[in-house]
Parts: sequence; structure tokens; C-alpha cells
Amino acid sequence: MKLPDRTVYAQAEPGAGPSARTPKIGLALGAGAARGWAHIGVLRTLEAAGIRADVIAGTSAGAVIGGCHAAGKLPELEEFARSLTRRRVFSLMDLTFSGSGLVAGGRLQSRLEAALGATRIEELPVEFASVATEMSTGHEIWLTKGVLANAIRASYALPGIFEPVKINGRWLFDGALVNPVPVSVCRAREAGFVIAVNINSELRRPAGERGVISEEAIAEDALDAYSEEAGNRNTSLSGFLPTLRGRQGLFRRQFAAPPDGPPGIATAMVDAFNITQDRIIRSRLAGDPPDVAINIKMGQIGMFDFHRAAEMIELGRAATRRMLPEIQDLIGPNP
Repeated sequence: MKLPDRTVYAQAEPGAGPSARTPKIGLALGAGAARGWAHIGVLRTLEAAGIRADVIAGTSAGAVIGGCHAAGKLPELEEFARSLTRRRVFSLMDLTFSGSGLVAGGRLQSRLEAALGATRIEELPVEFASVATEMSTGHEIWLTKGVLANAIRASYALPGIFEPVKINGRWLFDGALVNPVPVSVCRAREAGFVIAVNINSELRRPAGERGVISEEAIAEDALDAYSEEAGNRNTSLSGFLPTLRGRQGLFRRQFAAPPDGPPGIATAMVDAFNITQDRIIRSRLAGDPPDVAINIKMGQIGMFDFHRAAEMIELGRAATRRMLPEIQDLIGPNP
């Protein structure tokens, strides 16, 4: 099979002849909340096969994984992902009703900044773009310059869940509203061969799951998390009990739901967002298809199952292995 006529070639090594040229490879990493951990397995498998992207475009979870990979921080991110438990996930959620999201995001921001520091996108060894959406206008924003951590935060700021991020005078939130699998960004950056990774190819909630987080998990994890917080501050747990009970109740109202009742507000918001995102993905990929699509089916893994990273990474590996023969055939011999 031949590459399409639009193929753009990466710069060959000095002295190399035309036969040594390789297509400029773009990698479009899609949105999908916790399911984004599967991107780690994809990147690991491609690297092991000697396939390295010249351009990486990521939306939401794809921006997190793609940005960390571009900055050389994928091993640290994978270690963090594999270390997560339900309790640790809960402890990272700094709930607030003082802003425009349920989660302020300060704790996640601190972790990003600690890992990436002041690294700027322009300094990365590969081209990188993070996709976000501008509030009020709905414009699709490609963040290709500036502080990497800020660009990533803007891309995953799910409306109603995370507070939006202000960059260059614009309030930005989740890019999945406009371009969930950013193939078009790779094309615009002159990638002649684009691999798209869709981690939202199935719209199924795990069997028996009624909410984003179960009420039992909320009660158990809240107690564990805040008991640990009290110990870290050398404070009596009794001093935290009013806060603990308040936050347990808050999480129950927003994230859980009775078996026979309607879903909680967070579940309703996320489900509505997923349906919209699915329709956008279908439309965008039909209009600008990738050269190869890696579709990862994770119907039994919830959008907020961040503690199941090991499973998702393996699913990413398996899906990529299945597509490797086609990718290698289209790209040709590794340089």
C-alpha cells in the first residue's frame, strides 16, 4: 500500500539519499478521562517497534499523556498512574463550589507543575499541540507555545467538573468539545502519516454502575483519605469529623445515586458529555480520517476509574500490537 499524495517527509540525516527518507509521523491522542492511561501502552508499544512521532497532538487525557511523553516524563507518569488507588484518587479531588467547577484542580495542578516545572512547549524535542475550547465563542484553540503544564490543564478542564484556565486573556476548557481526536492538528503541522488513538470508541457504562463513583466507595475512601490527612497534620481526627461528614455528604449528592433513583449530577453531566463527544468524533474522523486508527474498547472501565491504570495500559498495548503490521507496512522500513 502507498502513502497518500499529501505525505510530507521528515528531514533526512545529512548525506542520506532519498531512500532514507521517512514520512513525518503524527500521533493524535484522543480524549477519554481515566481511559487516557491506555495511551501509555500505545506509546510504549510504538516506541518498542521503533516508531516515533514527529508531531503529537493531544486532547484532554491525550494532552496529559502526550505532553508528558514529549517532555520525557512518561516513566514518571506511568509510575504515578500505577500507584493510584481509589483512596488516592479521592484525595486528589479538591471539591469547591466557589468557582465554576466541582473540582478546583489545585492538587492536580501542583503535581503537573512539580513534574514538568516551567517547561515550555517550544523547548520540547518534538512538535506538540494541546487542544482546548474557548469559552463563550466555542473556538478551537491549539496551544503550541507557552508553559506546557498550563496548556495541558486547559485541555482537560471538563466543563462543570474542573475550573477553566485563563491563557493569554482567554478562558479555556476541555478540547473534547470541539476536537476529541485531533487528526486535523497533525495534518496542519504537516504530518504526512497520522496515527489516531480513540479511547472513547465504546459508549457503555460498566454493568451495574449507577454513578461516577459508588456511594460505598465514597464513604470508605473519604474516611481513609481524611484520616490520613489528619495524621499528616498531627491533628486529632475528631477535629476533622465535621469536614469529613460534610464532604462525604457532598460527594454522595454529586457523584452517587440511589439504586432506583436518577443519576447524580456528575454522572449525568459526564454521560451527556460522552454522548456529545462520541458524535463529534464520528463526524470529525469521517471528514478527516487518519491513515491508521487504533480503537481501544474499554466498555468495562469507567471514565473515572483512574485506579485501574494497569488494565488500561495493557489494553493500549494489545490494541497497538494488533495494528503494528499495518502501520509498519504503510510507513516502510524504520530509519
